[in-house]
Amino acid sequence: MRTPAALLAGALFLAGCAGTATDDTASQPSGPAPTPVTVTQIEPGPREDVPSALGNPAAEGLPTPLVDPEAIISGGPPPDGIPPIDEPTFLETDEVDFIADEEPVLAFELEGDARAYPIQVLIWHEIVNDTVGGVPVTVTYCPLCNTAVAVDRRVDDRTLSFSTSGSLYQSALVMYDRQTESLWSHFTGEAIAGVLTGEQLDRHPVATVAWKDWREANPDGLVLSRETGHDRSYGRNPYPGYDDVNSEPFLFEGETDGRLAAKTRVVGVGLDAEPTAIRLEPLLDEGVLELELDGEPAVAWALPGTASALDAGDVPDGRDVGATGVFSRTVDGQDLTFSRTDDGFRDDETGSAWNVLGQATSGPLEGSQLRAFEHVDTFWFAWAAFAPETRVLP
Repeated sequence: MRTPAALLAGALFLAGCAGTATDDTASQPSGPAPTPVTVTQIEPGPREDVPSALGNPAAEGLPTPLVDPEAIISGGPPPDGIPPIDEPTFLETDEVDFIADEEPVLAFELEGDARAYPIQVLIWHEIVNDTVGGVPVTVTYCPLCNTAVAVDRRVDDRTLSFSTSGSLYQSALVMYDRQTESLWSHFTGEAIAGVLTGEQLDRHPVATVAWKDWREANPDGLVLSRETGHDRSYGRNPYPGYDDVNSEPFLFEGETDGRLAAKTRVVGVGLDAEPTAIRLEPLLDEGVLELELDGEPAVAWALPGTASALDAGDVPDGRDVGATGVFSRTVDGQDLTFSRTDDGFRDDETGSAWNVLGQATSGPLEGSQLRAFEHVDTFWFAWAAFAPETRVLP
């Protein structure tokens, strides 16, 4: 019998196996092909003549790494073995026909530019180098720690582009930038080895929500297409059963914080200030949790109806793990109190209806947008490893 570690190693191999350009005609519904939208990308800088941390994070001429170099371990594939998406193409919302209603997508918006990145695609690539709202960004998803993070890929006067290093730190994706070949933690957006050691990328809020909810909220948005230049089984999950709370994390060499089981799903918020882990299961039961973040009234909420990407063999068949959001609950100087409804949320003060993305869809506050706090839907072992002083709610 193959061990869980062997199964995960096989999954990583599948995710990184070489592919060729494809139009995905075998997996796309028949009929006229939708017209892809190509976004003008901000070009990254050239490769710099500096020592690389890829082969040796502690190589001569490099700063002392922020973490023990021996804790940066191989995940199986070589650098670039899991290929990032460097030339993303998109579809308009109403032309997408390959995503099921309950499928998870990464919802990201910057400067009014709304994008959805289907996890059925990201699970095979982990990194998208993109330009959103005129800002060069990298949108990432690490299946091993079940975490989505979006970062601004500018450092001083550099514009970076990122790829997969093939290594893991605390069972989380380690990226490298192609300009200096420094190593970066996907989870924190910080350079942990290389000439850019200690540099911190600006992180932006990103949420994992059901396709139907994003689609209804963003009829004019853009959706990452399957036209990636690689042949992958989009829609299939190469890590079936990985989010079983009774299973062990893959290649996690730290000590699990015993307050919760390692694979407990949590909503992590306040990574750089007052780290807080909100247990997903009770949040889904209650719908809404009021708390204070950065000294201001906040709300965390959860809405059923989003499939786990890491459960079943086919992404849409995953169990319902819901979608979450964390927001300031102050609008125009007024603190609002929320409760969950059948298809969203409602505030007690004005009776306005709100969707899971924090947009008021009807009522006196229609058109208002709650300010999002950066949060991650993740596994407890990962959050506790990167934020060991975290509090746990409820």
